[in-house]
Amino acid sequence: MTLYDDLHDLMKPPALYERTDAAFWDDEHISRGMLAAHLDPGFEGASRSFAFMDRSADWIRAAAPPTTHPRLLDLGCGPGLYAERFARAGYAVTGVDLSPRSLDYARRTAGEQGLAIDYRRQNYLELDLDGAFDVAVMIYCDFGALSTDERRVVLQRVRDRLRPGGALVLDVFSRRKLEAFEERTVWEDHPAGGFWNAGPHFEVQRCCRFADAVSLEQIAVIAEGATSYHLWNTYFTPEMLSEELEEAGFAVAELVGDAAGAPLDETSPTIAVVARKPATGADGR
Repeated sequence: MTLYDDLHDLMKPPALYERTDAAFWDDEHISRGMLAAHLDPGFEGASRSFAFMDRSADWIRAAAPPTTHPRLLDLGCGPGLYAERFARAGYAVTGVDLSPRSLDYARRTAGEQGLAIDYRRQNYLELDLDGAFDVAVMIYCDFGALSTDERRVVLQRVRDRLRPGGALVLDVFSRRKLEAFEERTVWEDHPAGGFWNAGPHFEVQRCCRFADAVSLEQIAVIAEGATSYHLWNTYFTPEMLSEELEEAGFAVAELVGDAAGAPLDETSPTIAVVARKPATGADGR
């Protein structure tokens, strides 16, 4: 098969929210680069900046104080940057993530700091945890990377694990962010390796608006073999986000402009929400 054939096959337009078989969080090389990006205090390509996370943890603590919401579930916890802040704030923290490298780092650094954080390697679409939590967080717009059906599943799993009156805090990209999205195709030669492969490889990245409120970053990597990755994002209005949460049985308590509590207006590139499981009735139990 020629290089052209490889690229033609890999870059065919997928179905909406279609995944590939490549799980980059398990890849030895890619997961190393992802962890380095998470730990860069000023870089916002994997996690928010450390300064933002400090403000964000303070806002979440004010919205759901550990005195009244002691058990916290951190979904997509990565290397534990938020989880450690929550633990220092007084929460009993359980962190869930799929990346073994990130979880190894998180467990090591928590131990070095004497923080009793319970880290679990799980897919939050298949959340399997004992007990009830008082607050669940899903930060850095992970919610919008899921398909419509996956978002329903996550909300149901989280609702099942929250106590009556418990809080869910998450953020998403707004439609204003989509307005700034640049459609482009970039071809790159990496003779000395790069983020997606340690050895020489050829890379094509195509960014496109895929539907009214969805974008796709489609990445093809040609090395000894050929691999493709699909990175999806869904962009929300406040009404769209509120509707999904309410259909899942949550009551929206607060909508703000980001996960540090900034005011929400038409220029906000993100939307953050505090939603609550009903204290009684409607299966609030």
